[in-house]
Amino acid sequence: MQEKELETLVAERWRMALTLTGVMLAIYLGFVLLVAYAKELMGRQIVPGLSLGILLGALVIVSAWVLNWIYTRWANTYYDERVRRLLGR
Repeated sequence: MQEKELETLVAERWRMALTLTGVMLAIYLGFVLLVAYAKELMGRQIVPGLSLGILLGALVIVSAWVLNWIYTRWANTYYDERVRRLLGR
């Protein structure tokens, strides 16, 4: 019984990690493709001294922090509790 629960928990962790990795890769790839193929769009000035490309580049970094926070929050509230329960602590 406990072995099956452990396998389920490991699968859930992989699913979460791969989902968040896929989201980050999509964000990054989307940004790179915009830089490569939409130069006019990325060069458009939003306010003097700030282009859309610079703003989106900063948002790529912020998205990495947000996705990291999501995983850490999930691990601390859900995953760690399940591990403790499986270990009987």
